[in-house]
Amino acid sequence: MAILSLQTPNPIPAITTTTKHLFPFTSRRTLFLQTPFLSIAIALIPQAPLLHSSAQVSPSKPLLSAIENTKSWFQFYGDGFAIRVPPDFQDIMEPEDFNAGLSLYGDKVKPKTFAARFASPDGYEVLSVVTRPTNQLKITFLEAQDITDLGSLKDTAKIFVPGGSTLYAARSIKIKEDDGFRTYYFYEFGRDEQHIALVAGVSGGKAIIAGATAPQSKWDSDGVKLRSAAVSLKIL
Repeated sequence: MAILSLQTPNPIPAITTTTKHLFPFTSRRTLFLQTPFLSIAIALIPQAPLLHSSAQVSPSKPLLSAIENTKSWFQFYGDGFAIRVPPDFQDIMEPEDFNAGLSLYGDKVKPKTFAARFASPDGYEVLSVVTRPTNQLKITFLEAQDITDLGSLKDTAKIFVPGGSTLYAARSIKIKEDDGFRTYYFYEFGRDEQHIALVAGVSGGKAIIAGATAPQSKWDSDGVKLRSAAVSLKIL
């Protein structure tokens, strides 16, 4: 049985991030999280890039009091991960997402945007998983085996939380596995009327990031469900 351990910084300090617009927006249903090294697409609508901005901190509630049991939900298995999908959510992966990562006749491999993507019937709530080599997130000579290799909860927020966001919660989650503990970082934040819950973990030099997002107006009623979906991410 997995053992869950939560570590919370007290207080959560303000986080300064520098963001950079790296790729053009191609869809009104795509939100790019700006980071120093790449854009992680996990949400619904475009946002304008914001340079040299700071994340504002808002008081947070205990994480375990704000999630629900997801064992009855469908569990999706991807490449090196598993995640629970909320009831009624539909798979919205595009055909090009399945073909990405393949190289034919020596052509340059096209990066795969999503490893998994699901949405509510109205399309306003989205659960996505993306994977990236950790050396794209932080320059390092060693292959990262745990997210702590990328830095502390505070330092790593500069990678995952875009500047100008309001940070509602940040947690370090430790899960007991057969060969020890694995650490995940959880961030919940809002920006441009969107509310996002994000969980990130690392294994074998690959970062796996799950994000659940919705407009703030819908988060008030469905936030527990979306947060629970993000927290259900498990690295295999």
